[in-house]
Amino acid sequence: MNADLSATWILHDSHAGTRRQAAALAHALALPWREWVLRPRAPARWLAPRIVSSAAAGFGDDFAAALRDQPPGLAIGCGRQAALATRHARAAGATTVQILDPRIDPRHWDWVIAPEHDGLVGDNVLTLCGSLHPVNATWLQQARERFPAIGRLPGPRTAVLLGGPTRAVRFDRSAFEVMMAKLEYWLAQGGGSLLICGSRRTPPEVRTLARTRYAADSGLVWLDESDGDNPYAGALAWADRIVASPDSVNMISEACATPVPVYVAEPGRATGRVRRYLDDLLRRGRIRAQAREPEPFTAAPLVETARIAALVRERLRPR
Repeated sequence: MNADLSATWILHDSHAGTRRQAAALAHALALPWREWVLRPRAPARWLAPRIVSSAAAGFGDDFAAALRDQPPGLAIGCGRQAALATRHARAAGATTVQILDPRIDPRHWDWVIAPEHDGLVGDNVLTLCGSLHPVNATWLQQARERFPAIGRLPGPRTAVLLGGPTRAVRFDRSAFEVMMAKLEYWLAQGGGSLLICGSRRTPPEVRTLARTRYAADSGLVWLDESDGDNPYAGALAWADRIVASPDSVNMISEACATPVPVYVAEPGRATGRVRRYLDDLLRRGRIRAQAREPEPFTAAPLVETARIAALVRERLRPR
Protein backbone atom coordinates (compact mmCIF):
# COMPACT_ATOMS: atom_id res chain seq x y z
CA MET A 1 0.00 0.00 0.00
CA ASN A 2 1.44 3.37 -0.99
CA ALA A 3 -0.85 6.26 -0.13
CA ASP A 4 0.17 9.81 -1.07
CA LEU A 5 0.28 11.14 2.48
CA SER A 6 0.82 14.71 1.30
CA ALA A 7 -2.78 14.63 0.07
CA THR A 8 -4.69 13.65 3.21
CA TRP A 9 -8.28 14.45 4.05
CA ILE A 10 -10.00 14.21 7.41
CA LEU A 11 -13.78 13.85 7.30
CA HIS A 12 -16.31 14.28 10.11
CA ASP A 13 -19.85 15.44 10.83
CA SER A 14 -18.87 18.59 12.80
CA HIS A 15 -19.35 16.98 16.23
CA ALA A 16 -16.43 17.75 18.51
CA GLY A 17 -15.84 14.10 19.37
CA THR A 18 -15.58 12.89 15.77
CA ARG A 19 -13.42 15.79 14.63
CA ARG A 20 -11.11 15.38 17.61
CA GLN A 21 -10.43 11.73 16.83
CA ALA A 22 -9.82 12.19 13.10
CA ALA A 23 -7.58 15.21 13.67
CA ALA A 24 -5.70 13.44 16.47
CA LEU A 25 -4.77 10.56 14.18
CA ALA A 26 -3.65 12.88 11.36
CA HIS A 27 -1.60 14.91 13.84
CA ALA A 28 -0.01 11.78 15.34
CA LEU A 29 0.92 10.70 11.80
CA ALA A 30 2.51 14.15 11.32
CA LEU A 31 0.41 14.75 8.22
CA PRO A 32 -0.89 18.01 6.75
CA TRP A 33 -4.56 17.61 5.96
CA ARG A 34 -7.57 19.11 4.31
CA GLU A 35 -10.66 19.06 6.47
CA TRP A 36 -14.16 18.29 5.24
CA VAL A 37 -17.15 18.98 7.48
CA LEU A 38 -19.86 16.72 6.11
CA ARG A 39 -23.46 17.89 5.80
CA PRO A 40 -25.05 15.05 3.85
CA ARG A 41 -28.30 15.31 1.98
CA ALA A 42 -31.08 12.76 2.14
CA PRO A 43 -31.10 9.84 1.55
CA ALA A 44 -27.34 9.60 2.22
CA ARG A 45 -27.87 11.21 5.64
CA TRP A 46 -30.33 8.50 6.64
CA LEU A 47 -28.60 5.44 5.23
CA ALA A 48 -24.89 6.13 5.80
CA PRO A 49 -22.57 4.27 5.59
CA ARG A 50 -24.51 2.20 3.08
CA ILE A 51 -23.99 3.50 -0.44
CA VAL A 52 -27.31 4.46 -1.99
CA SER A 53 -25.81 5.44 -5.35
CA SER A 54 -22.44 5.53 -7.02
CA ALA A 55 -22.25 9.33 -6.77
CA ALA A 56 -20.72 11.34 -3.93
CA ALA A 57 -23.05 14.28 -4.57
CA GLY A 58 -24.92 13.48 -1.38
CA PHE A 59 -22.16 15.40 0.41
CA GLY A 60 -22.41 18.46 -1.83
CA ASP A 61 -21.09 19.46 -5.21
CA ASP A 62 -17.72 20.66 -3.86
CA PHE A 63 -16.98 17.30 -2.28
CA ALA A 64 -18.03 15.39 -5.39
CA ALA A 65 -15.91 17.63 -7.62
CA ALA A 66 -12.85 17.31 -5.37
CA LEU A 67 -13.15 13.53 -5.40
CA ARG A 68 -13.44 13.55 -9.18
CA ASP A 69 -10.68 16.05 -9.96
CA GLN A 70 -8.14 15.69 -7.15
CA PRO A 71 -8.92 12.77 -4.81
CA PRO A 72 -6.83 12.31 -1.67
CA GLY A 73 -4.15 9.72 -1.26
CA LEU A 74 -5.39 9.06 2.27
CA ALA A 75 -8.85 9.69 3.72
CA ILE A 76 -9.39 9.51 7.49
CA GLY A 77 -13.01 9.53 8.61
CA CYS A 78 -14.70 9.34 11.97
CA GLY A 79 -18.36 8.57 12.56
CA ARG A 80 -21.23 7.16 10.55
CA GLN A 81 -21.55 9.98 8.01
CA ALA A 82 -17.81 9.99 7.41
CA ALA A 83 -17.90 6.22 6.88
CA LEU A 84 -19.98 6.77 3.74
CA ALA A 85 -17.71 9.60 2.57
CA THR A 86 -14.60 7.45 3.00
CA ARG A 87 -16.26 4.69 0.99
CA HIS A 88 -16.68 7.17 -1.86
CA ALA A 89 -13.04 8.26 -1.39
CA ARG A 90 -11.88 4.66 -1.65
CA ALA A 91 -13.87 4.21 -4.86
CA ALA A 92 -11.97 7.26 -6.17
CA GLY A 93 -8.63 5.59 -5.41
CA ALA A 94 -7.83 6.78 -1.87
CA THR A 95 -6.50 4.62 0.93
CA THR A 96 -9.06 4.83 3.72
CA VAL A 97 -8.90 4.71 7.51
CA GLN A 98 -12.28 4.71 9.23
CA ILE A 99 -12.50 5.46 12.96
CA LEU A 100 -15.31 3.89 15.05
CA ASP A 101 -17.33 0.80 14.24
CA PRO A 102 -19.11 1.51 10.93
CA ARG A 103 -21.79 -1.10 11.72
CA ILE A 104 -21.26 -2.87 8.41
CA ASP A 105 -18.50 -5.16 7.11
CA PRO A 106 -15.11 -3.48 7.78
CA ARG A 107 -13.81 -4.77 4.43
CA HIS A 108 -15.35 -1.68 2.79
CA TRP A 109 -12.34 0.28 4.13
CA ASP A 110 -8.60 -0.36 4.07
CA TRP A 111 -8.35 -0.03 7.85
CA VAL A 112 -10.92 0.38 10.60
CA ILE A 113 -9.98 1.66 14.06
CA ALA A 114 -12.46 0.70 16.77
CA PRO A 115 -12.47 0.65 20.57
CA GLU A 116 -11.97 -2.75 22.14
CA HIS A 117 -15.27 -2.47 24.01
CA ASP A 118 -17.14 -2.50 20.67
CA GLY A 119 -16.01 -6.09 20.06
CA LEU A 120 -15.34 -5.53 16.33
CA VAL A 121 -12.90 -8.02 14.78
CA GLY A 122 -11.41 -8.41 11.32
CA ASP A 123 -8.12 -8.72 9.48
CA ASN A 124 -8.09 -4.97 8.83
CA VAL A 125 -9.41 -3.87 12.25
CA LEU A 126 -7.10 -2.11 14.73
CA THR A 127 -8.45 -1.92 18.26
CA LEU A 128 -7.58 0.40 21.11
CA CYS A 129 -8.53 0.96 24.72
CA GLY A 130 -10.81 4.00 24.65
CA SER A 131 -10.67 6.65 21.95
CA LEU A 132 -8.16 8.64 19.91
CA HIS A 133 -7.29 12.12 21.19
CA PRO A 134 -4.46 14.69 21.17
CA VAL A 135 -3.39 14.39 24.82
CA ASN A 136 0.29 13.50 25.25
CA ALA A 137 3.33 14.91 27.07
CA THR A 138 3.82 17.71 24.52
CA TRP A 139 0.13 18.68 24.60
CA LEU A 140 0.19 18.79 28.41
CA GLN A 141 3.35 20.93 28.48
CA GLN A 142 1.82 23.39 26.02
CA ALA A 143 -1.31 23.53 28.19
CA ARG A 144 0.77 24.33 31.28
CA GLU A 145 2.36 27.20 29.38
CA ARG A 146 -1.06 28.52 28.26
CA PHE A 147 -2.62 28.31 31.74
CA PRO A 148 0.16 29.15 34.24
CA ALA A 149 -2.27 30.56 36.82
CA ILE A 150 -3.79 27.12 37.39
CA GLY A 151 -0.38 25.88 38.49
CA ARG A 152 -0.36 28.46 41.28
CA LEU A 153 -3.56 27.14 42.87
CA PRO A 154 -3.17 25.21 46.15
CA GLY A 155 -2.31 21.54 45.84
CA PRO A 156 -3.24 18.85 45.60
CA ARG A 157 -5.18 20.06 42.56
CA THR A 158 -8.11 17.79 41.65
CA ALA A 159 -9.49 18.12 38.12
CA VAL A 160 -13.21 17.32 38.18
CA LEU A 161 -14.56 16.34 34.74
CA LEU A 162 -18.34 16.47 34.45
CA GLY A 163 -20.26 14.89 31.60
CA GLY A 164 -23.97 14.23 31.65
CA PRO A 165 -26.64 11.57 31.28
CA THR A 166 -26.61 9.25 28.27
CA ARG A 167 -28.56 6.18 27.22
CA ALA A 168 -25.84 4.04 28.80
CA VAL A 169 -25.15 6.05 31.96
CA ARG A 170 -27.45 7.85 34.38
CA PHE A 171 -25.41 10.81 35.62
CA ASP A 172 -27.80 13.33 37.12
CA ARG A 173 -28.00 15.72 40.08
CA SER A 174 -28.04 12.91 42.64
CA ALA A 175 -24.91 11.36 41.09
CA PHE A 176 -23.24 14.78 41.13
CA GLU A 177 -24.13 15.24 44.81
CA VAL A 178 -22.56 11.88 45.73
CA MET A 179 -19.44 12.67 43.69
CA MET A 180 -18.95 16.09 45.26
CA ALA A 181 -19.63 14.91 48.83
CA LYS A 182 -16.65 12.59 48.52
CA LEU A 183 -14.52 15.35 47.03
CA GLU A 184 -15.43 17.73 49.83
CA TYR A 185 -14.25 15.12 52.31
CA TRP A 186 -10.97 14.84 50.40
CA LEU A 187 -10.52 18.60 50.65
CA ALA A 188 -11.38 18.62 54.34
CA GLN A 189 -8.76 15.97 55.01
CA GLY A 190 -5.94 17.11 52.72
CA GLY A 191 -6.67 20.63 51.48
CA GLY A 192 -6.01 21.62 47.90
CA SER A 193 -8.26 22.98 45.17
CA LEU A 194 -10.86 21.79 42.69
CA LEU A 195 -10.62 22.41 38.93
CA ILE A 196 -14.24 21.82 37.85
CA CYS A 197 -14.86 21.49 34.11
CA GLY A 198 -18.28 20.82 32.60
CA SER A 199 -19.26 19.78 29.11
CA ARG A 200 -22.09 20.31 26.63
CA ARG A 201 -23.98 17.43 28.23
CA THR A 202 -23.76 18.64 31.82
CA PRO A 203 -27.39 19.19 32.97
CA PRO A 204 -28.39 22.81 33.67
CA GLU A 205 -29.31 22.03 37.29
CA VAL A 206 -25.84 20.55 37.85
CA ARG A 207 -24.22 23.64 36.33
CA THR A 208 -26.25 25.93 38.56
CA LEU A 209 -25.47 23.89 41.65
CA ALA A 210 -21.73 23.79 40.88
CA ARG A 211 -21.57 27.55 40.34
CA THR A 212 -23.54 28.27 43.50
CA ARG A 213 -21.58 25.92 45.71
CA TYR A 214 -18.00 26.25 44.42
CA ALA A 215 -17.56 29.56 42.57
CA ALA A 216 -16.26 31.32 45.70
CA ASP A 217 -13.87 28.52 46.64
CA SER A 218 -10.16 28.35 45.87
CA GLY A 219 -9.90 26.76 42.43
CA LEU A 220 -11.83 27.20 39.21
CA VAL A 221 -15.31 26.45 37.92
CA TRP A 222 -16.03 26.30 34.19
CA LEU A 223 -19.41 24.98 33.07
CA ASP A 224 -19.93 26.68 29.69
CA GLU A 225 -18.84 29.64 27.55
CA SER A 226 -20.42 32.13 29.95
CA ASP A 227 -17.55 31.32 32.33
CA GLY A 228 -14.91 32.54 29.85
CA ASP A 229 -12.24 30.55 28.04
CA ASN A 230 -12.39 26.81 28.52
CA PRO A 231 -9.55 25.80 30.91
CA TYR A 232 -10.00 22.04 30.33
CA ALA A 233 -6.52 21.54 28.88
CA GLY A 234 -4.93 23.44 31.75
CA ALA A 235 -6.93 21.46 34.30
CA LEU A 236 -5.63 18.17 32.87
CA ALA A 237 -2.10 19.50 32.64
CA TRP A 238 -1.86 20.86 36.20
CA ALA A 239 -3.94 18.20 37.99
CA ASP A 240 -2.38 16.06 40.71
CA ARG A 241 -5.35 13.71 40.34
CA ILE A 242 -8.49 13.54 38.22
CA VAL A 243 -12.06 12.59 39.11
CA ALA A 244 -14.44 11.99 36.19
CA SER A 245 -18.11 11.19 35.84
CA PRO A 246 -18.63 7.70 34.34
CA ASP A 247 -20.42 8.61 31.12
CA SER A 248 -17.81 9.65 28.53
CA VAL A 249 -15.28 7.29 26.95
CA ASN A 250 -13.59 10.25 25.25
CA MET A 251 -13.26 12.24 28.47
CA ILE A 252 -11.90 9.33 30.49
CA SER A 253 -9.51 8.34 27.67
CA GLU A 254 -8.00 11.81 27.75
CA ALA A 255 -7.74 11.75 31.54
CA CYS A 256 -5.94 8.41 31.36
CA ALA A 257 -3.34 9.85 28.96
CA THR A 258 -2.02 12.03 31.80
CA PRO A 259 0.51 10.70 34.36
CA VAL A 260 -1.79 11.14 37.37
CA PRO A 261 -4.30 8.86 39.13
CA VAL A 262 -7.80 8.85 37.62
CA TYR A 263 -10.87 8.11 39.73
CA VAL A 264 -14.27 7.46 38.19
CA ALA A 265 -17.38 8.34 40.15
CA GLU A 266 -19.62 5.31 40.59
CA PRO A 267 -18.53 3.30 37.52
CA GLY A 268 -21.32 0.85 38.32
CA ARG A 269 -23.79 3.42 36.95
CA ALA A 270 -22.52 2.65 33.44
CA THR A 271 -24.06 -0.05 31.26
CA GLY A 272 -23.28 -1.64 27.90
CA ARG A 273 -20.14 -0.70 26.03
CA VAL A 274 -19.20 2.09 28.44
CA ARG A 275 -19.34 -0.36 31.33
CA ARG A 276 -17.10 -2.79 29.42
CA TYR A 277 -14.60 0.02 28.85
CA LEU A 278 -14.54 1.04 32.52
CA ASP A 279 -14.22 -2.58 33.64
CA ASP A 280 -11.20 -2.96 31.35
CA LEU A 281 -9.53 0.12 32.85
CA LEU A 282 -10.23 -1.15 36.36
CA ARG A 283 -8.62 -4.50 35.48
CA ARG A 284 -5.60 -2.69 34.04
CA GLY A 285 -5.29 -0.66 37.24
CA ARG A 286 -5.40 2.61 35.29
CA ILE A 287 -8.49 3.90 37.10
CA ARG A 288 -10.13 3.32 40.44
CA ALA A 289 -13.65 3.89 41.61
CA GLN A 290 -13.93 7.12 43.57
CA ALA A 291 -14.09 6.25 47.27
CA ARG A 292 -14.58 8.27 50.42
CA GLU A 293 -10.80 8.23 50.89
CA PRO A 294 -8.64 9.26 47.89
CA GLU A 295 -6.47 6.08 47.96
CA PRO A 296 -3.42 7.37 46.01
CA PHE A 297 -1.90 5.02 43.44
CA THR A 298 0.84 5.10 40.83
CA ALA A 299 -0.37 5.63 37.28
CA ALA A 300 1.31 5.51 33.88
CA PRO A 301 -0.12 7.41 30.91
CA LEU A 302 -2.18 5.31 28.50
CA VAL A 303 -0.65 6.22 25.11
CA GLU A 304 -3.09 4.56 22.75
CA THR A 305 -3.13 7.29 20.08
CA ALA A 306 0.63 7.03 19.52
CA ARG A 307 0.42 3.23 19.42
CA ILE A 308 -2.38 3.23 16.86
CA ALA A 309 -0.61 5.86 14.75
CA ALA A 310 2.50 3.68 14.64
CA LEU A 311 0.43 0.71 13.45
CA VAL A 312 -1.26 2.82 10.76
CA ARG A 313 2.08 4.25 9.64
CA GLU A 314 3.50 0.75 9.28
CA ARG A 315 0.54 -0.34 7.16
CA LEU A 316 0.78 2.72 4.92
CA ARG A 317 4.46 2.10 4.22
CA PRO A 318 5.13 1.06 0.61
CA ARG A 319 5.45 -2.70 0.20
